[in-house]
Amino acid sequence: MGLRIWAAGPAQLIPPATDAFYDAIGNLRGGPVSEMANLEFRAGDAETLLRDYLTRLLVEFERNRRILTGPQAVLFDGQTLHVQGEWALLDEAASECLREVKAVTYQELSIREVQGGVEARVIVDI
Repeated sequence: MGLRIWAAGPAQLIPPATDAFYDAIGNLRGGPVSEMANLEFRAGDAETLLRDYLTRLLVEFERNRRILTGPQAVLFDGQTLHVQGEWALLDEAASECLREVKAVTYQELSIREVQGGVEARVIVDI
């Protein structure tokens, strides 16, 4: 399944990329906040940083049934991605899981400048 995300700049990609990722799974609703999230990733390029971030969301969802709410990129400079937000427990009763995302892939992974901002493309295996 392909995800296309647009934003004014790389740091502004994080909230809509988070929403697009969770939408790929279904209609997810957060319950009580379990803890603050302070996520940091390092890589050689922005695309790998985005992939690593989305993979972390997948791992938290699968292992701990938590979703990240209110994500904001504190830093996204092409070598470091630092995101803050809150981990919320999944509200199982209010959520509808429609698809099982198995992985966030490197296939067709890109972040490129477009008129008015940036566009990211991500493929998730379902």
